[in-house]
Amino acid sequence: MKPTAETSATPLLYIASKQQQDYLDLLQQSSLKHIAITQDKSQANIVLADPPLLAKYLDELTNLKWAQATYAGIDKLTKPELRQDYTLTNVKGIFGQLISEYVLGYSLSYFRHLNQYQQLQAQNKWQPIEYQSVMGKKAVILGTGSIGTQLASCVSALGFVAIGVNSRGLIPQGSMFSQCYSTEQLDEALAQADVVVNALPSTPQTYHILNAQHLSHCQSALLFNIGRGTAVDDDGLLLALEKGWIAHAYLDVFPQEPLPQESAYWQHPNVSITPHIAANSFPQQVFDIFEQNMQRWQNQQPLLNQVDFSRGY
Repeated sequence: MKPTAETSATPLLYIASKQQQDYLDLLQQSSLKHIAITQDKSQANIVLADPPLLAKYLDELTNLKWAQATYAGIDKLTKPELRQDYTLTNVKGIFGQLISEYVLGYSLSYFRHLNQYQQLQAQNKWQPIEYQSVMGKKAVILGTGSIGTQLASCVSALGFVAIGVNSRGLIPQGSMFSQCYSTEQLDEALAQADVVVNALPSTPQTYHILNAQHLSHCQSALLFNIGRGTAVDDDGLLLALEKGWIAHAYLDVFPQEPLPQESAYWQHPNVSITPHIAANSFPQQVFDIFEQNMQRWQNQQPLLNQVDFSRGY
C-alpha cells in the first residue's frame, strides 16, 4: 500500500526549486533519515521551495503542514488571498556577508572613481581625479535584522558610521550601530546619510517608504535597494535623482521582475541595475537551515525562522 501523509509517520517531502537537483543531492549526503521524497503535491506534508513556486502550488498542497522557503523574502506567500494554515519558515543569517560585499563594492567604486579610471585607461589618458575616503561617512541602514546588523559591522570596519532605522528606534544588542531611529524619525536619519541602504521586509508599513517626501531630506546620498522592490516609489526616486537628493541609485530588486523594458531606470545615467543578485540563496547554506529545522520537526521542537503571517516577516 502506498503511504500517504495521513497514514505514514515518515515525513513526505516535496521540493519545488530551480535548484531541485542540488537539494536532492544534499539530502542524500545529509544525516537526515526517514524522509521520503514525493512528486505528488497532494501527499506532501513538508515542502522545501522557492517562494514564487510555492505560491503557485499552494492549492495543490492539500496536506501541507510546514514549508521551508529557500529565500529570506517571502512576500509572495503573505498575500491575504493566499492560505496561511501552515507553518512557514525562511532563511536568515546567510545573506549579510553577500549584501555587504555588494554595498561596499559599489560604494568604494563610486567614492574612488574606479569606473571613470577604467574609461580613462581605454582612452590612454593619465588623469588623476580627486576622491573621497569613506572614513566618517554615514551609512543609514533601513532594517536592523540579521542583514542590516552584519552590514553595519562590515561598513563600520571600513570607517563608516552605521545608523539604523527600525520600527522602535532601539539599537540591537551587540550590533555596531552608533544609533538607531524609529521609522517615524526616518527623515532625521536620511538628512545625515551619505549612503542609504534599504534592507526592510515587504509589509504594508514599508510600501513606498522611500518616496519623494522622505528622499527630499537626503543630500546627494547613494541609495541601495537590496530589500524589497515595493519599498521604493519609482516616481519619487526619479524626482530625487533629478533634484540631486540622490546622487546615484543601485537597484537590485523591483516590484516586477524582470524589470520591464520600458522602465526609465534602464537608460538613466545615475542608476545602476542588477538582476536580483546581491545575495543569492546558495543551496548548501539553505540546506543547512532546512536540516536543522527538519531535525527539530522530527523531535517536535520549535522551528527556526518562523514567519508571522500577520506581520509579513
